Amino acid sequence: MTVIGIIGAGEVGSQIARAAIANGYDVVIANSRGPETLRDLIDELGPRARAATAAGAAAAGDFAVVAVPLKVVNDMPARELAGKIVLDTNNYMVWRDGNIPVVDSGEKTVHELRQEQLRESKVVKAFTHIQAPRITTAGRPAGTPGRLALSASSDFPEAVELVTRLYDRFGFDTVDNSPLSESWRSAPGQPAWFAHEHQTRAELTANLARARRPGQRELSAP
Repeated sequence: MTVIGIIGAGEVGSQIARAAIANGYDVVIANSRGPETLRDLIDELGPRARAATAAGAAAAGDFAVVAVPLKVVNDMPARELAGKIVLDTNNYMVWRDGNIPVVDSGEKTVHELRQEQLRESKVVKAFTHIQAPRITTAGRPAGTPGRLALSASSDFPEAVELVTRLYDRFGFDTVDNSPLSESWRSAPGQPAWFAHEHQTRAELTANLARARRPGQRELSAP
């Protein structure tokens, strides 16, 4: 059975855990306060879930989800994540994270920085332009008209392939927006972000093409 290691038990991490268990995965989940503080969540998730430290979740997962903000100085267990596909669900929020000059200038994306910090992992941006509660409620069977699409960005095709399979299990279509240097196209403030409540594969593809690089003219909501 495939095990997903999830680092971060906030809204996004918890919702991915719920969706994963509903679709037949096992989950090992961690937060910053210690496994004992996740008792209520583990009781809710049931026997296919257990709590661990961040390093423990990373080591246990066949692949991993990082559902915490990027720190300029890496705080992720790089050794335990080495050789694994890592789904990065982070969005750059200046009010929360402070300014990161290379991101502000458009020189690099936060996901490229995460890849630099996890050099022996295969980072893929995923689940970044969907509200957390909708991860478990908005999915629809493949072929359903109007099925919601989500983007994935990576420097590794096999990482996008894994996310595509996971999205499909959860009920979403995929648009490949690779490589990581293009991941800004679905960032907060971009058309794909504004349209997060409903966009099909064709609509998401068009919205990604409409994006403007950081530093260019700011977009207003459509």
